[in-house]
Amino acid sequence: MNVKKTQPIGVFDSGVGGISVLRDLHRLMPQEDYFFYGDSANAPYGIKTVAQVTELSLAIVKKFVEKNVKAIVVACNTATSAAINEIRKRYPSLTIVGLEPAVKPAVMRKPNSRILVMATPLTLREQKFQALMQQYEKLAELIPIPAPNLVEFIEKGELDSPAVVGYLEGLLQQYRNNTDAIVLGCTHFPFVKHAIQKVMPEVPFIIDGGPGAARELQRQLRGKNLLEPQKHQGSVAFANSQPGPEKIALSERLFNSKM
Repeated sequence: MNVKKTQPIGVFDSGVGGISVLRDLHRLMPQEDYFFYGDSANAPYGIKTVAQVTELSLAIVKKFVEKNVKAIVVACNTATSAAINEIRKRYPSLTIVGLEPAVKPAVMRKPNSRILVMATPLTLREQKFQALMQQYEKLAELIPIPAPNLVEFIEKGELDSPAVVGYLEGLLQQYRNNTDAIVLGCTHFPFVKHAIQKVMPEVPFIIDGGPGAARELQRQLRGKNLLEPQKHQGSVAFANSQPGPEKIALSERLFNSKM
């Protein structure tokens, strides 16, 4: 496969959450062209089986390959857990970067800390996450927090509503005044960071995996001499499996938001 610098980067998620990662990619590499695909018609992935998520992910990757992308970012923790190994197996020559919960930087920030890891049920169940927990369980108290309904709030564009705050209170209030960090282990969750801060105002450190994924993609593209030159003006295009203009409008709003 003859890959050129000028080819776009494909970024996908189970819905609009991966736009948080797209923003990190664009901040770091604004000269690149991005094509974002949100599979909102099938969201949330976090309550599906591994086989279902793998099938949906491979279908999206096939679309990206047909669009001749030079790299793919699996901007979804659930799809990374379930499908990235199969994607890499089928497309060994493609640059493929996934997401994982940013547990390491949270643990390294403060010894013996108490860390909440918010994610979808599938991400928390998968072997990839279990291995991550085992790697750091002696260095910190890691508490998994399944938050299956949070994705649906964000898919509706609800980022800071009383309903979102109430849902978060139900999940988090028992950990108030006794938490050192929160890891956002789903790419949707950075969009409700402000609401999380309302519920847990005393938590000094809230982190997600987007910036790390962006740096990893930059590293890989640079190593393969596939980075666009800085002077190039990059573009961002959005597509979504849910018909109608609403999801594209929401995608653009989230991409341009300060949340």
